Amino acid sequence: MSELHDLVDPSAVRLDVAAADWREAIRASGDLLVDTGAIGASYVEAMIRTVEEHGPYIVITPGFALAHSRPDDSVARTAMSFVRLAEPIAFGHESNDPVHLVMALAAADSAAHQAALAALAGVLADPDGRHALETASSPQEVLAALGAQDGPRPGTDSTAQAPATGSEAPPPSGTYGASQPADSTQAPAPTGGTDGAPADSAAGMDTAASADTVPSRQLILTVCGNGLGTSLFLKNTAEQVLDRWGWSPYLSVEATDTISAKGRAKDADVILTSGAIAQTLGDVGVPVEVIENFTSQPEIDAALRRLYAI
Repeated sequence: MSELHDLVDPSAVRLDVAAADWREAIRASGDLLVDTGAIGASYVEAMIRTVEEHGPYIVITPGFALAHSRPDDSVARTAMSFVRLAEPIAFGHESNDPVHLVMALAAADSAAHQAALAALAGVLADPDGRHALETASSPQEVLAALGAQDGPRPGTDSTAQAPATGSEAPPPSGTYGASQPADSTQAPAPTGGTDGAPADSAAGMDTAASADTVPSRQLILTVCGNGLGTSLFLKNTAEQVLDRWGWSPYLSVEATDTISAKGRAKDADVILTSGAIAQTLGDVGVPVEVIENFTSQPEIDAALRRLYAI
């Protein structure tokens, strides 16, 4: 898999770019990839159409947008660009506007850029990394900031992202909506308090699951318009939460697009996505949790605790 700094050519970094609106901001980031030979001009217009069709879901964290579209024949190689706008621009996102940083992603396939996006999520979630991008005075300083998180999985050593309610939870039960493990031999359930799940989650350990619980399908879907960009950000953060809980052996997280998600929904416990994509999906028969900040472990932690009643 490609590292983040490998995908951003120094010539594809521009600082203090003037843009009148979000379309110009996306074009500015896309044109840099055209100039480096990574994509053809049609891909830039495809990135704009993606937002027109699915809304501003590409604004995945306050002030930051990840422009992208589906791989097509105009993508010569996987690459990314970086644009810092001279003035913030409204993309239409209710909570994450205005946008000051825009990166464009062109993916030649669905795998090569996954490690790079995981590293980028770590940079954006780290206050020092984000500050470095905001204040960089040259492309070299931008690349240094983007490369700082390469290596260990982003966020795994960051106490700032740890859920305030405790870093672990009981292993998932055969049902969601109840905290009683279906098989207590799989893993010991914490008794509550500072070393495990919230103390009140242990109160029902000896009671039967309520009548409205359903069997867990052991799958979480993260969804975006194309399944290759923002959904991978969300997948990465959700996996970090499950790692903290000790639930990674029990639940899988898959990133997918809106079309596939409608068909896969019946196989999942929950869909995590943006408000704009949630509207596109409509009623798919499983809970759809809207996440505003795709790099926020506490926000996803709270959503999953609601779902699994812990």
